[in-house]
Amino acid sequence: MGDLAIWLRVGGKINESLNYVGGDYEMLLLKKNVTYGGLRKMIAKLLNVDESVRKMELNFETGVPFKPLYGVTDDRTLELYMHHVRQESTKYLLLVTVGEESVTHGKVSDKAKTEDQNLSDSYIPGLDSINEVPNMANSSNVAEDHVLPELFSNSYGKVPIQSFQVETHFRRSSLFEKKHTCPTDFKPVRRRQAKSWVVGECVKRKLINPGRVYRPRDVMDDMKRKFGVDISYSVAWRGRECAYDNLRLGTPEQSYKLLPGYLHMFMATNPGSVVNLEVTDGNKFQYLFIAFAASIHGFSYCRPVISIDATHLKGKYRGVLFTAVCHDANQQIFPLAFGVGDSENDASWSWFLGRVKSVFGVNPALVIVSDRHRSINNAVQEVFPQAFHGICMYHLLNNLKTKFRNKTKELEQHYIRTAKTYNLQDFHVLFYTLCSAVPGVKEYLEAVGLDRWTRSHAPSRRYNIMTTNISESLNAVLVKVRELPITAFVNEIRLLCQKWFHERRTKAAGCTTMMSKDIETKLEERKDRAQAMGVICADQYMFDVVDGERNYCVDMALWTCTCRKFQLDQLPCDHVLAVVRKTPYQAYDFPIPHISSWTIPQQISEFELQPPDVRTVAGRRRKRRLPSIGEELPTPKCSRCKERGHNRATCQNPIALQPSDEAECPGSNLPTRQPTHPSDQQSMQQL
Repeated sequence: MGDLAIWLRVGGKINESLNYVGGDYEMLLLKKNVTYGGLRKMIAKLLNVDESVRKMELNFETGVPFKPLYGVTDDRTLELYMHHVRQESTKYLLLVTVGEESVTHGKVSDKAKTEDQNLSDSYIPGLDSINEVPNMANSSNVAEDHVLPELFSNSYGKVPIQSFQVETHFRRSSLFEKKHTCPTDFKPVRRRQAKSWVVGECVKRKLINPGRVYRPRDVMDDMKRKFGVDISYSVAWRGRECAYDNLRLGTPEQSYKLLPGYLHMFMATNPGSVVNLEVTDGNKFQYLFIAFAASIHGFSYCRPVISIDATHLKGKYRGVLFTAVCHDANQQIFPLAFGVGDSENDASWSWFLGRVKSVFGVNPALVIVSDRHRSINNAVQEVFPQAFHGICMYHLLNNLKTKFRNKTKELEQHYIRTAKTYNLQDFHVLFYTLCSAVPGVKEYLEAVGLDRWTRSHAPSRRYNIMTTNISESLNAVLVKVRELPITAFVNEIRLLCQKWFHERRTKAAGCTTMMSKDIETKLEERKDRAQAMGVICADQYMFDVVDGERNYCVDMALWTCTCRKFQLDQLPCDHVLAVVRKTPYQAYDFPIPHISSWTIPQQISEFELQPPDVRTVAGRRRKRRLPSIGEELPTPKCSRCKERGHNRATCQNPIALQPSDEAECPGSNLPTRQPTHPSDQQSMQQL
């Protein structure tokens, strides 16, 4: 593209409304490769302006109301302006604003003339250079009047003093100016800044998902790339917090005040649900319990095995989240109840389990599975004395690894098989092998109780729930949600459960049989294995099944098998093929409208819920949970150098090129991979 002719508007000024008034029009021809510095020199030469004396600013009108003027301050903005001119040359005029002279050069002030007249005959003997009187430039009179005596030495040793006005580095402070001429709503383009709330409005769309990792450094990069504004780390952090407050229904304190009204709307839009809010005498938050109507109705179609667990909240006022979950007919996580308390203690666990008992009732075959927390054990014995309390097999294994550190491999090899076996005869063989491999483990496990960690000795059916993995999985889903304030946290739980219930109810409605998809898949697999087994009929109900080297007796009248899988899982084993009917849940939740559409009674709207009394610890709040005893945290593996301890983003190991690859294909025209990582580029330079 060739030269470009632009129109200039000079001699005017920018008023308080950011409009350029006055001035004349000039025309200038720009070369194709003109730079910003070259453009300023051309304009200064055209207007006969000395840039070292008079300040010159370049702007052009954009035609948009939110930013009427856009400054030309560097090569990038100059290219942007030239792009607009190519589209419509007569619309985008370059507005040139030239400031007034700061100092009049070459003119002697009246005061200087008077002083020069009085000192014309004065001499200072003994001075040979100006370096001997450096303190004269720091005189208060000189700084105030911008008058600096100039000393000239001569060969006679006498220096005449002459005074004239020159430009110095002394300037008046703006505090002493009586009248300001700069508009208060105008800032030069090169000094654009952004408040934290403005940054929050610009980036809040990226924080809608609670699981989004968006660091202050990412905020700084986005503001620079999209708006050309450099902000500090603190402004980026405060801007992100402002965005969080807008998206999370206010600050943590405001969230507690909003909670009673939210719970009222929750009950109004979800009939059949149960909500219980406990406060102290000073209206301080204490406990919260929530059970969805879909969970209450669907639990009657689930196996009566409940996994309970607690995990810490990561908000300003901390706290603990209590969960009670089970398996649905498709072996998926089915949330039953949620609770929020101060910490894991006897009182909070007893309160939460008491609410669970009042909502879901008491089942004679109820089994509760948890870890070995002392408060859980005390609460279960107090609230559910008739229920069987089983221990998570995985947590007990971690305790064994801690106690028997030298026998970790033997423990993992024999312990899991011993705990999962169905048959009592197989248990005795496996348990004897375990005790022989790890001395001392027998007394430890018998003290815990064989019925609490084994499937074969459990007095009630645990089915396939031998661990608290379903509770840990739910906690993992809510790992980022647990950072939110209380009301936003409860709302995210509602959205998650509402999504799960709707999706699973839709899938259940599409089933062609009374069995779920997971059960059908398992039965098909067992049916394929059963085809290779021999069956001998004893009578109308008794059968002898030959499975390899072992025989199993099946009683179809009593629905039993000597392998005990049929009795303990209530699902046909390889030796019995039958149908287990499961009815999916029928209820689902309804959404809560926006806060502007809430209809809240006056007594609830006037009630101000206060945050709990928690001592705020200085510094960043802990977000990662503390590992359990004996738990080994996985270390990251770099996908670039295949070493552990770091990831690809932080990898500093150089990757050497393999000469053998080039030797195999001499003269190949295939394109080579260009190094993208800094360490790869460094290796290329070394080679």
